[in-house]
Amino acid sequence: MAQLSDDCFAFGGPLLSVEAAEALIAARIPPLAGEESLPLLAALGRVLARDIRAPRPLPPFFNAAVDGYAFRHADLAPGERSFLGHDGRVAAGQAAGHPLRPGTAARIFTGAPMPPGADTVVMQEDAAAETAGLWVPPGLQPGANARPAGEDVAEGALALPSGRRLRVPEIALAAALGLAVLPVVPRVRVGVFSTGDELAAPGMPLGPAQTYDSNRFALLALLARLPVEATDLGILPDEAGATAAALRAAAGSHDLLLTSGGVSTGEEDHVRAAIEQGGRLVFWRLAVKPGRPAAMGVLPKAGGNFDQGGTPVVGLPGNPVAAIVTFLHLARPLVLRLAGGTAEPLARFPARAEFGYRKKAGRREYVRVRLEAGAPLPAARKFGREGAALLTSLTESDAFVELPEDMVAVAPGDTVQVLPFAALF
Repeated sequence: MAQLSDDCFAFGGPLLSVEAAEALIAARIPPLAGEESLPLLAALGRVLARDIRAPRPLPPFFNAAVDGYAFRHADLAPGERSFLGHDGRVAAGQAAGHPLRPGTAARIFTGAPMPPGADTVVMQEDAAAETAGLWVPPGLQPGANARPAGEDVAEGALALPSGRRLRVPEIALAAALGLAVLPVVPRVRVGVFSTGDELAAPGMPLGPAQTYDSNRFALLALLARLPVEATDLGILPDEAGATAAALRAAAGSHDLLLTSGGVSTGEEDHVRAAIEQGGRLVFWRLAVKPGRPAAMGVLPKAGGNFDQGGTPVVGLPGNPVAAIVTFLHLARPLVLRLAGGTAEPLARFPARAEFGYRKKAGRREYVRVRLEAGAPLPAARKFGREGAALLTSLTESDAFVELPEDMVAVAPGDTVQVLPFAALF
């Protein structure tokens, strides 16, 4: 359980930059305690709880990197073709039968252990084999086409650091080191609410002034890519007491709560007030478009005090695109922090703007674009409409163009940074 000090959320600023919000999370949100051991495939996507040092070298022995012939480099004639006699055969999975005799070469295959005395391999297509031996061309360097023991990871070296999210390469490395289980941080228990009487669950009849709830499903889908145990907590009504009671009850059984909607200044926006009344507000409003109305706070676990630690609450905007943008900058780093993970910056790469755009200084803006192949940079073409409620602006686009706080205009031909949806969602 995360233990949160009385002043850990002291922040008086009315508008917070993305970097300040992420720094606040990194500095003041402690990771969850505990660990569990999981088989390799079950550990995929989880966060490593402890450093893993190599229990053995990788590769574990000196071996051939190609199919060819192994020999002593000292047996070659400098600067000219050299003839070496045949001396046995070593296949992958077999030990060399005897030390290599001087002036000879052993037929060898990729991954097979080098015969004692051999230090270099000539590729089979570069050697001219005959009945009595083979000709080796000049120019091979000592150690060519051979992999020493520990070339990848030395025995005892740090192979995987704690806090690393375990993806396919990490699982493969652990397997190559002979590890069948890994110590991981427990999943973060995240509860997800939507808010608003205007929402109905998909599959249910719509009232005359209702629309179907999409945010809850978008947030649950985003969470599915993170090391969490997510719970769908349904839709909160536009009623202050019910909102406060539901958040208070959910705080006792979750490590993090996410809501969407209800954090602006309207009379029917109750999430921010519920956080302030029942706990502590960290900040309200983020210097991001789309996404400014966003709140973060903490609610006590039980008994109305923080002695047993607190549950962070992130109130995201109600508009779908704004909810997704603020999730990426608030909820995602918060989940990774609670999970004990190291920071994972959002993927970005440069592109060439094929549009003009003006913005206010002092806030970061995200413009939806289609990407087209181009040289030397891909072209970014702006989606025709800008509304934060337009889900088709995501389904018919490929990326966000990220416009920093100090930028006020984009002109066609400018180099801009894009965040590809394929890496975000």
